[in-house]
Amino acid sequence: MADCCRHKQRSAEEIKALKTRLNKIEGQIRGINKMIDDDRYCVDVLMQVSSVQSALNAFNKVLLSSHIRSCVVDDIKNGNEDAVDELCELLQKTMK
Repeated sequence: MADCCRHKQRSAEEIKALKTRLNKIEGQIRGINKMIDDDRYCVDVLMQVSSVQSALNAFNKVLLSSHIRSCVVDDIKNGNEDAVDELCELLQKTMK
């Protein structure tokens, strides 16, 4: 059976850094969930949601930078200029 999706080899350091960011975001989400359980004031909850959105944006910036510097560059070097179209489509989808 053919592979259903593409894969990216990441260094142990890159994996650790990405997972650390995701774990922090997961903790923030759990905190928001608890705030709802505790009937916290809407503005306080909304401020925490804003913090999560900022953290996700920062995660995306790190991952996108890595993607461009490795996957996109490698594809172009190997003659796959469709990588540029894929990148442009990705940017359009993620910058809504």
